[in-house]
Amino acid sequence: MRTTLTLEDDLARRLRELARSTDRNFKDVVNDAIRKGLSVGDAAPAGREPFVVHPQACGFRTGVDPTKLNQLYDDLEMEDLRAESGYGVHEK
Repeated sequence: MRTTLTLEDDLARRLRELARSTDRNFKDVVNDAIRKGLSVGDAAPAGREPFVVHPQACGFRTGVDPTKLNQLYDDLEMEDLRAESGYGVHEK
């Protein structure tokens, strides 16, 4: 299939360098990179132990009320808006 693809400059540069250093054409390098990217989440490569997450109970520090986190966020956001607009800010 033929299609047009717009690559960011840093990716295009890395792909060209890889094609040059492996003596392969650009199209093959791009196709391999996309295949590898799409295979993320497939079965782990042979010989590699799977990564296991060991969950641990965590909580908020003493004095932090999780029911008021949205209120804190709103207060901080309003403070930023006031600072940006100059509202309520008095110059000395």
